[in-house]
Amino acid sequence: MEKFELHILGCGSALPTTRHFATSQVVNMRDKLFMIDCGEGAQMQLRRSRLKFTRLNHIFISHLHGDHCFGLFGLISTFGLLGRTAELCIHSPKGLEELFAPMLGFFCRNLSYKVTFQEFDTKEPSLIYEDRSVTVTTIPLQHRIPCCGFLFSEKPGFHHIIREMIDFYEVPLYEINRIKNGADYVTPEGVVVPNARLTTAPDPVRTYAYCSDTIFREKIIEQVKGVDLLFHEATFAQSELARAKETFHSTAEQAAFIGREAGVKKLVIGHFSARYEDEGLLLREASAVFPSTILAKEGLCIQV
Repeated sequence: MEKFELHILGCGSALPTTRHFATSQVVNMRDKLFMIDCGEGAQMQLRRSRLKFTRLNHIFISHLHGDHCFGLFGLISTFGLLGRTAELCIHSPKGLEELFAPMLGFFCRNLSYKVTFQEFDTKEPSLIYEDRSVTVTTIPLQHRIPCCGFLFSEKPGFHHIIREMIDFYEVPLYEINRIKNGADYVTPEGVVVPNARLTTAPDPVRTYAYCSDTIFREKIIEQVKGVDLLFHEATFAQSELARAKETFHSTAEQAAFIGREAGVKKLVIGHFSARYEDEGLLLREASAVFPSTILAKEGLCIQV
């Protein structure tokens, strides 16, 4: 199967600790990198991951709280120092370009590449990126400021050629791409050879949903139903339910409820409050509701 990986760069919340970096992730889709949020220290973690900076062309910012975007300016500057020439596109709720323009104008006035900002609406799901292999759709969340998660959906790949059948029917090389795309083959004598005789089905498409800072929100369930991997914030344990509501965050138990009701294959929880020295408590609470739950941690790579 084609590469589809999630790399956790940081999984802490707003208050810095020695245990966790602020929120940031990278999706590696067929060797194209997509960063989700860019908290402080993201570029250092990106180096540790050994992912190639040059393959990162799109960054998705869920909301304009510092622990999700304070690392962005440093990353932009570093790309300039490295002599980057490819355009970098930053997708975010309204307001990020206005905030960054003065800093870019002062510190990065001679950048060797173009930085573009694309704003998205946070009230309704919308398609904000598409290429030949993936689509990215927003997931409206409910936080103290406008906030969205992101749904990465792989596009169907090619059919798999059955080499023996291709040889048997003496299919010319120039027909192979058409057949991979699902076309039948017509022999020189006019005989139609069905595609199903020449190929096997493409690999199943895979999906990853990222649900950043949000109060418990059952509306999420329908949009993330059946995804292969769900990241959902789990800032607090259930004993801090009142605090979670007050700050528009979720508990581990609530995150697990979303995963269970949506029928996801695997749930990863993160965005841990600094009050927890050991996130095992959060894992136990989530696993009691949805056993297929794992803890995010820096350096973790999950195959989707």
